[in-house]
Amino acid sequence: MSFNNIVTLSTGQKLPQIGLGTWLSRPGEVENAVEIAIRHGYRHIDCALIYQNQHEVGTALKRVIPSVVKREELFITSKLWNHNHAPENVEKELDETLSQLGLDYIDLYLIHWPVAFPAGKLFTPHPEKAEIQVIDDIPLAETWKAMLKLPATGKVKAVGVSNFSIKHLQGLHDATGVWPVANQIERHPLNPQWELVKWCQERGIHITAYSPLGNNITGKQKLVDYAEVKAIADRLGATPAQVLVSWGAYDGCSVIPKSVQKDRIISNFQQVKLSQEDYEAISAIGKNNHLRFNVPFRYCTESDPKWDVNIFDEEDEKAATHQIRVV
Repeated sequence: MSFNNIVTLSTGQKLPQIGLGTWLSRPGEVENAVEIAIRHGYRHIDCALIYQNQHEVGTALKRVIPSVVKREELFITSKLWNHNHAPENVEKELDETLSQLGLDYIDLYLIHWPVAFPAGKLFTPHPEKAEIQVIDDIPLAETWKAMLKLPATGKVKAVGVSNFSIKHLQGLHDATGVWPVANQIERHPLNPQWELVKWCQERGIHITAYSPLGNNITGKQKLVDYAEVKAIADRLGATPAQVLVSWGAYDGCSVIPKSVQKDRIISNFQQVKLSQEDYEAISAIGKNNHLRFNVPFRYCTESDPKWDVNIFDEEDEKAATHQIRVV
């Protein structure tokens, strides 16, 4: 089983450190995966409207609440999608999420990306370049102010962000005086984001790591196949995935590996103890091989279709963050 480590958020909420991600799960798979996970000890489930499978998560929750677990024993996260950044739409999308999940409240609600699409469709292609998304001129601070009103409704316990840079986070605080409770980011040995993690932890912003095993949809070498990871796994009598999940949790971050296969769901929840030497050996993988697997759609304005946040490395990321309107 998991070490059952619990992270205490700045709100005092207790967050189970290892959770189940639900991104990229095909129709018909998530319902079963969530039920399996909860029946085998998971108490942290990560969702989002854009995953388009929250209704299946809701069906699974009905099967396990209250027969297997009480609602208050679960920590459920979801996210506001880009097309509803307008302040008047923020609570409406939360209501839609609650309806899909069949819940009265969720524990954490995040702004999914630091970029706004025009209201309406989930994706709005640029009229001249279909692969590029039209960006709307809604300041992040205005969306964040609307998010901050949600806990008072009782529909959500806390609010935070996802995929936000230091510049974005500082901009929110400058505008409101309030830090997000959490920042969910892609994090694994090839994309450790050391500076961002340290900066957030110093300010009480919890980091949740998604794609902790990397991502195999890009055709790149899988992290579980790296010799350094396999060698440590063999020595510890563990799987490479268990080693990577344990690496992600080593410095206090929460980790949300995704799987729809029963044996992997159960296995991913079985942490192993890494030594400092093991941790540093795995960390060294990304020293000269920085790679972000979850490259977002290119976002732009109609006046400048080359303006984007298509991030591939740290230098590109630093440059791109200056092009998003925060306030």
